[in-house]
Amino acid sequence: MMLRLSAEDHARVSAAIAAAEQKSDGEIIAISADQSDAYHDVGLHWAVLAMVAALAFFAAMPQFLTWWYDLFTGWSAEPGLRELLTLLLFFALLKFLVVLFLLKWRPLRMLLTPGATKTRRVRRRAIMLFKTGGERRTIGRTGILIYLSMAEHRAEIVADEAITKVTTPDTWGEAMTALLTEVKAGRPGDGIVAAVGIIGDVLAEHFPKSSEDTNEIPDKLIEL
Repeated sequence: MMLRLSAEDHARVSAAIAAAEQKSDGEIIAISADQSDAYHDVGLHWAVLAMVAALAFFAAMPQFLTWWYDLFTGWSAEPGLRELLTLLLFFALLKFLVVLFLLKWRPLRMLLTPGATKTRRVRRRAIMLFKTGGERRTIGRTGILIYLSMAEHRAEIVADEAITKVTTPDTWGEAMTALLTEVKAGRPGDGIVAAVGIIGDVLAEHFPKSSEDTNEIPDKLIEL
C-alpha cells in the first residue's frame, strides 16, 4: 500500500523545519516522492532473461522442441530444421512478451527490482533534485535535502558544500534511522519530523544562528 502524507503532516513538517532553522544558518529542504524511477528497464531485462532461458532449455533438450512440434501438427510429418527453428523462435518470443506484459504491473516490477538498483536510483534522483532546487541557493552553502521515496522505502540526505566539509555520511545515521523506522511503521510524516529535528541539532552545532541569516528556502514539505 502506498504511503500518503496528510495536510496535518505537511503542517507538522513545515513547523519542524522552521523550528530547526531557528537554531542555525542551515536551510532544510524536505521532499517526498511516490517513486524515484519507473524501472521499465527492469521489466525488459527480466523479459530478455526469460527469452534466453527458453533458448537455453531447448538447446539443452531439443527433444522437447520436437515433442511440441508433433503436438501442434498431430504427427503429420517429420519436422525439418526450418520448422524447428521457427517453433523455437515462437517460444522465445512468447516467453519474452508474456514476461514483459506481466511486469507492466508495477507492484510485481518493484518486487523483482534488485535492492541495489533501487538504492542507486533513489540516490541519483535525490542528487538531481538537490542540484536543481537547493544546491548553492544559500549564501553560506548550508542547504540540506531530506529526500524520501515512498515506493522504495528509501531515503537520502544530500548536503551542500559547507556542510559536507564538516560532516561525514555517518553523521546522518541517526536521522536516517529515525526516518526509515517511522516510514516502515506507516508514519512517514513522523519520520520526516524526527529526521528534521536531528538534522537541525547537527546544523546548530556546526552553523549556529547568526544575526545576518535570512530564510532563503521556504519551510515546507514538497510532494512530487
